[in-house]
Amino acid sequence: MQNFWGRRLVALIFDGIILTLIMWILSSLLYPLIMATSTFAVLNYWLLLAALMIMVYFTYMEGKHGTTLGKSLMSLQVETSTGEMTYKASFIRNLSKILWVPMILDLLLGFLFGDSNDRFLDQVSKTRVFKVEEVEKSVENAEESAS
Repeated sequence: MQNFWGRRLVALIFDGIILTLIMWILSSLLYPLIMATSTFAVLNYWLLLAALMIMVYFTYMEGKHGTTLGKSLMSLQVETSTGEMTYKASFIRNLSKILWVPMILDLLLGFLFGDSNDRFLDQVSKTRVFKVEEVEKSVENAEESAS
C-alpha cells in the first residue's frame, strides 16, 4: 500500500510541476501587458486563475482519458464504479486539490471512514485509482482460465 500512495504522491507532484510551468509561461506572457497598461489589480485574481486551471486540468484529463500526465507516468488510472469515467465524477473527486488543507482533510476522512486506498471524495464520486498492471494481470489470468 505504501508503494501505491507513493505512486499517487509522485503523480500529484508531477502534475503540480506541469501546472506550475503553465502558470509561469502564462504570467511571463501577460506580465508585460499588465505593466504596459498599469492594470496591476488583475494580479489580485491570479489565485482564482490558478484554482480554475487546477480544476480544468484534472477534470478534463481524468474525465476524457481516465488519467493525468502524472498518473500516466506512474501507471495509475481512475475509473468509476460503472467503469466509465465522467467529467462530473472527475470534477467532484478533484475539488479538494485546489488548496492543501482540504486535500489533507480529504485524505484523513478517506482513511477514517472508508477503504484506505480511497480519499473521501473518491468515495463520494464513486471512483477509485488503481495500478494499470492490476488490470493487465487480471485480464491475463482470465484468458488463461478460459483456455
